[in-house]
Amino acid sequence: MTNDLEADVLICGAGAAGLTLAIDLARRGVSFRLVEKTSEPFPGSRGKGIQPRTQEVFEDLGILDKVVAAGGVYPMMRDYRDDGSFIVKEFGERSEATPAEPYHIPLMIPQFLTEKIMRDRLSELGRRVEFGCELTGFEQDGHGVTAHLSRSTGEETIRVRYLVGADGGRSFVRHALGITFPGKTLGVRAIVADAALTGLDRDVWWQFNSGDMQRMIAICPLGGTALFQVQAPVPPEGEVDLSAEGLEQLIAERTGRSDVKVQAVSWASAYAMNARLADSYRAGRIFLTGDAAHIHPPTGGQGLNTSVQDAYNLGWKLAAVLRGAGDELLDSYEVERRPVAEEVLGLSSRLLDAGKRGELRRGREVHQLDIGYPQSPFALEPVSRRHGLRAGDRAPDAPVKGAAGQPSRLFRLFVGPHWTLLVNGQRGVASRPGLHIHHLGERGDVVDAFGCVRDAYGLAPDECLLIRPDGYVGAILTLDAEGSAQLETYLDLVGLPSCGEGSK
Repeated sequence: MTNDLEADVLICGAGAAGLTLAIDLARRGVSFRLVEKTSEPFPGSRGKGIQPRTQEVFEDLGILDKVVAAGGVYPMMRDYRDDGSFIVKEFGERSEATPAEPYHIPLMIPQFLTEKIMRDRLSELGRRVEFGCELTGFEQDGHGVTAHLSRSTGEETIRVRYLVGADGGRSFVRHALGITFPGKTLGVRAIVADAALTGLDRDVWWQFNSGDMQRMIAICPLGGTALFQVQAPVPPEGEVDLSAEGLEQLIAERTGRSDVKVQAVSWASAYAMNARLADSYRAGRIFLTGDAAHIHPPTGGQGLNTSVQDAYNLGWKLAAVLRGAGDELLDSYEVERRPVAEEVLGLSSRLLDAGKRGELRRGREVHQLDIGYPQSPFALEPVSRRHGLRAGDRAPDAPVKGAAGQPSRLFRLFVGPHWTLLVNGQRGVASRPGLHIHHLGERGDVVDAFGCVRDAYGLAPDECLLIRPDGYVGAILTLDAEGSAQLETYLDLVGLPSCGEGSK
């Protein structure tokens, strides 16, 4: 390790992925710089859906309540037929909240509002985005990365331990590394625009000509704003008029209505839909995350969510390795997250095909609550445990009470950058920095007053469950001599140093 380091981590790109990583590193006390080549924040609504699993992540990062307050739930969809009649339907499956899954429906909030909330959270933690600062080159060696930055005031060269490319689908970092981005163009070109318009009520999501890719158009009121998002397929070639006049004409042509008037367009884009996945997420000390690693059509509402969860997976691992954990922990980032992106690409493409037939309906599969890492090298459990919750699964929530009688939830115990150990019984476990230990049972500090922990976790007597900082189960072990030794080895491996104290 050299002594000329400017920071531990350089994050290139201040979209949802880069901001998630920055917030997580900031609360862990990791030094970093977050640079963004554009001079101003992204102004559009593009990634407007926040799935239930991402809501859990946002709760941990301290921004969920602000996201909910700024946005809202998806409205009902009014789907018009050619004869002018319509049906009103749910855009997606609306399930009920359960003790294990407290967030059960997607939220709608324009991406620019989500990212503003994230920047405000970063500011609370004493950090900021460096806008107008572009990464122009880099070299790496066995000790770190030398990065070259450019801004209007001049050039700068800095030295960091790790570089993370969160710089979008056209990632400079990915191109510079020579990492291939195989996949395909899906033969659909579309527009998305944020517009102020009159003539349509804001209580429904308007859709016309579903299933007809030549005439389809959807106009959705954007929660937290006075704007509507306009989405429509367009011809694969040629110019597209994204002005207020052009959008108004397109709406009239595809809806048959002349009463919809577009006053202004605050942001608009025309794009070709692609499904692509980077061959590698890591090259030495350099990582890809978010759209730099995968892009796919928006039909599943998965893009921003998958990007956030990439960064959420990477953040605690970078911090742990900087604290002394083995480098193999960083290898697990790609092992865990690349298969998720591969599945998301397939899901989004299938939903796109369904949309072409007018059959698009989002179900539980888009909520991302079933994502897990059972094949991770950091998923440890006894071979004999073949039932219920498994290592690598998402750790469920559950209502509990503290020993003093006050109501709480498991997720409240998990909030923060630490690991959590739930012990069913009074077996002693040595404390370590960064590990919060809670005992369930008669004399425990956590009381399973409603039986929800039992139902969700199925812990046997003297069994313990180790929950990672990102809310996934790392290990399930029995605290006998063998299990206790396995737990100690695991904690050493992930960089939780022993205090040198014995068990209590």
